[in-house]
Amino acid sequence: MAEERMLITGGQRLEGTVRVSGGKNTAVAIIAASILSETPCTIENLPNIEDVAVSVEMLRYLGAKVDWCPDEGVMQVDSRTINRTDVSLDLSRRMRASSYYIGALLARFGRAQVPLPGGCDIGRRPIDQHIKGMRALGANIDTSRGMVFAQADGLVGSEVFMDMVTVGGTINVMLAASRAQGTTTIYNAAKEPHIVDVANFLNSMGCRVKGAGTDVIRVRGVQQLISRRPYAVIPDQIETGTLMIAAAATHGDVTICGCIPTHMEALTAKLLEMGARVDERDDAIRVRSIGAHRAITFKTQVYPGFPTDLQQPMSALLCTATGTSTVVENIFESRFRHLAEMERMGARVRIFEQTAVIEGVPQLHGAAVEATDLRAGAALVIAGLMAQGTTEIYNTHFIDRGYEHLETKLNSLGAKITRIND
Repeated sequence: MAEERMLITGGQRLEGTVRVSGGKNTAVAIIAASILSETPCTIENLPNIEDVAVSVEMLRYLGAKVDWCPDEGVMQVDSRTINRTDVSLDLSRRMRASSYYIGALLARFGRAQVPLPGGCDIGRRPIDQHIKGMRALGANIDTSRGMVFAQADGLVGSEVFMDMVTVGGTINVMLAASRAQGTTTIYNAAKEPHIVDVANFLNSMGCRVKGAGTDVIRVRGVQQLISRRPYAVIPDQIETGTLMIAAAATHGDVTICGCIPTHMEALTAKLLEMGARVDERDDAIRVRSIGAHRAITFKTQVYPGFPTDLQQPMSALLCTATGTSTVVENIFESRFRHLAEMERMGARVRIFEQTAVIEGVPQLHGAAVEATDLRAGAALVIAGLMAQGTTEIYNTHFIDRGYEHLETKLNSLGAKITRIND
């Protein structure tokens, strides 16, 4: 099998306008939720990324009819032909969001057999809160041999108290509760934008979800969910942030269109603190940066705090900031491995458990580096844009999991990025 790598010639200032794609985290949840509809449904503004392609394979494996137009971002799903409720082990290993098929299949068919999910290795991501929530709704769940076996003659609404804030657990319980009898109340629910988007999708099919975006969500289940009109997923919050950071990192002037500025407030605040200029319009953000950036301190937190998915790209920018920056990773315990790769490029980093201390250097230098996960790949792209000389990034398949044609978008702004198959 050919190994693909990305070559980046650094030192190019990014300038111009770029449009953000549909949200990865929203897309994979809503595609799984399409199983709940008794009628064919149409989903729009889907990103052309590997996780969406795997989702299509997942639905077809289950027996659904899927018409997917990647270039147009439109998918039509007919779940009436689903003839199995066991999810492929191979497909589950390729995508973290495979866990959503537990709640969707359980709600629609009363049973599900799903392998424990895969995805990027960024630390422990247990699904115990997912299981706890579905058991509260009356499901019998057994976990053995790396599988989740779920069965329920009929789900009944209940109160679910999340021991910790979990995006995946909140969404999974929402999916299961959508067709449960009565009302389910989820306490300590996650508040991320894609939680709201999944709730809106369920409501568009006749479910009654209230409180999404707060820490208490109420789901009044219905007997049938029926898709009545096409549904467009929201713009990708993390791609927006990655492009904002790339603009600042190259001392550029970039306008990102088709985004939701209010979703980016935590990042915007930190870029302003570093000395960049950020201007917002209704659906666009302009990032400009001239001169040296100041070192900062930030901690990753659940929404609306600084997102863990932007910690890695942001830490790349901090590698050349004036002074010493401190980054505390509160969500995942293995999300600093990209910094070891950046040390190959001249970064000065010290790591103490969940804290990274980054001493800014005047210049990074191109080197051969490996992406260890999706957002680490994006961080290395930003480091490559900043560096002097050529950076070679291996394991580019991680980047393709969550970014639609990232190098094409960056090249349209003036970057010099090519892909090579060896």
